[in-house]
Amino acid sequence: MRAQRSPRRAAFGRAIILLGVVTLLGGCATPGPWEPSQVSDPLEPMNRGIFWVNDRFDIYLLTPVAKGWDFVAPDRVQTSIANFFRNLRFPVHFLNDVLQGKPVAAGHDLARFVVNSTAGIAGFFDPATRLGLDRSDEDFGQTLGRYGVPAGPYVVLPLLGPSSVRDTAGGIADGAATVWPFYVDTLITIGVRAGETLNARSRVIDEIEEERASAFDWYVFVRDAYLQRRRAQVRDEQTTPRAAAGGLYDLPEMPEPDVTEGSPDEGGAWEVPDDGTP
Repeated sequence: MRAQRSPRRAAFGRAIILLGVVTLLGGCATPGPWEPSQVSDPLEPMNRGIFWVNDRFDIYLLTPVAKGWDFVAPDRVQTSIANFFRNLRFPVHFLNDVLQGKPVAAGHDLARFVVNSTAGIAGFFDPATRLGLDRSDEDFGQTLGRYGVPAGPYVVLPLLGPSSVRDTAGGIADGAATVWPFYVDTLITIGVRAGETLNARSRVIDEIEEERASAFDWYVFVRDAYLQRRRAQVRDEQTTPRAAAGGLYDLPEMPEPDVTEGSPDEGGAWEVPDDGTP
């Protein structure tokens, strides 16, 4: 008698089949024209309501906890944790490098994963950058954009923040490509995600507060920053417009440790700049 597959493994199998179909279709497609620059926000009334709830959650719960974490955790610890979570996303970046026809980027990401998982002690450190292995941050939303799929209406997701119809679908595919949550208890997965969000939020506390205070319309500021950043990522532009915040607002990339000089023991290899510039 055949053993019954667990729901998680069955879901994982379906996700892999879905990704295979999308890969096949993507390989037959040709990149379409770039999406127009105007903002599509037909759901603005609903989006503003969700954004307001997200913002209250950030102000009254996430930010105070993030400030506490920022107080007790040195910058190097926060950077190492960010490195660890970025290393876990290797399958997402590598798969989308391949789907977009970027063999050099795929090779770099594969080499980075091997180096950082070994010499970088499970990804907590980033010696691969010191070796000249540039990282990519491709995701399935960008892959769809590369093949001409329009972003669609802007949407704000509860607790997850800014997105679009295309990026929401891409996020589901990226979740399947991550793989490890299918083999880890749900509560542990939620705890890991919460820890990742908290650590990321703690690294941009001052920046978010300054931008929230200076923005004439915080909702519009976050929306436009997100959409500009995503367009730039799809186009592989060298200078990516800075997003407002992450988790709830889409966190900007934080400064990487200085890996040009020194060593881990000397402190120079993972020194974090003090100016807060992303």
